[in-house]
Amino acid sequence: MRYALAVYGGPYSQQASHSALRFADALLARGHQLTTVFFYHDGVYNAANMMAPPQDEPHLRDRWLSLAENHATRLQVCVAAGLRRGMLDEREAARHGKQGHTLEAPFELTGLGQLVEATLDNDHLITFA
Repeated sequence: MRYALAVYGGPYSQQASHSALRFADALLARGHQLTTVFFYHDGVYNAANMMAPPQDEPHLRDRWLSLAENHATRLQVCVAAGLRRGMLDEREAARHGKQGHTLEAPFELTGLGQLVEATLDNDHLITFA
């Protein structure tokens, strides 16, 4: 089975991100495919490249990066939700006259059309809010 996840919760303020990662690990362990993770609302903070949690807490961004690297999972960040929350890649930072960026590959800014596409291209879309 092919899965996509939608993550609406911030990485350390809610359980959504951690639950989504645990679900992803479980479905991959059972031989399923995770093609896409779409971050929306406060979930866009999962892509923050300046994230530096204490050593005794899981580094959720690194877990997402590992998922992308090891399983070719696309990590898509809603551009509208991201820009509202200061999540800009290099291109958007330059376009808006900002000196730095807070999002980098493999996370990518995308639109809601990619969430619709993930829904159509996969057997299941599971939402974590």
